[in-house]
Amino acid sequence: MCALISTEFLKSRKSKVIWITFIAFTILPLMGGLFMFVLKHPYFAEKSGLLAAKAQIAGSADWPSYLMLLSQGIAIGGIFVYGFITSWIFGREYTDCTVKDLLSLPFPRAYVPIAKFITVFIWSTLLTIWVIGIGFIVGMVIGLPQWSTNVWQHGLSMLSITFILTILLNPPVAFLACYGRGYLAPLGFIIMTIILSQIVAVIGYGSYFPWAIPAMFSNVSGEGSILELEGLIIIIMTAFIGFAGTLGFWRFADQNR
Repeated sequence: MCALISTEFLKSRKSKVIWITFIAFTILPLMGGLFMFVLKHPYFAEKSGLLAAKAQIAGSADWPSYLMLLSQGIAIGGIFVYGFITSWIFGREYTDCTVKDLLSLPFPRAYVPIAKFITVFIWSTLLTIWVIGIGFIVGMVIGLPQWSTNVWQHGLSMLSITFILTILLNPPVAFLACYGRGYLAPLGFIIMTIILSQIVAVIGYGSYFPWAIPAMFSNVSGEGSILELEGLIIIIMTAFIGFAGTLGFWRFADQNR
């Protein structure tokens, strides 16, 4: 299993995709920092017009608001970025026609998707740590007020829980990458879930839609961090169904293409 994980991680590290995801997600703390800068300097806000109006969404220019903004970015942007990583790691075997090579290796079929899931988790975790690190540097450079150990600990706990809730939504994406034998089906699914999560949250049922729950927890609605027991169970069940479906597909599906 360790050799499989090492191989999957080596394939990912050699690819340009990993650098693309890091560059893409770096936009999150930079944009958050720009919003904080605009809010902190009213004279700049008066000149920036539309940017100032958008920055008002972030609330006030301080560490609690900035960390909450990063958490919301991970909840919404993470669905796409983490899902993209999952789509690529699972879908590339079918696009590159290498799935038959994997199946010919002398170990149980289930080992392959498990190694891929672990690689997705490691990759996404490193990406999130990178975003938090860049966010910390940006916040310190801007000189945001209300810094304290308690604020930082609370912000880190919010970011960590939001990350875990978001990453648990990836197994269904992996299943669709396998079932659809490529990237298109899972990417279409990701876009659809992002759109639906906005609609469902607006009509008041976001706490029961898996792909809206991380955003609800990150206080994107402005009503506080909402994470009910039903929502947690729904996310865990979604992750389990996707995980079991992916392993079942690798174990029983006819991999003849």
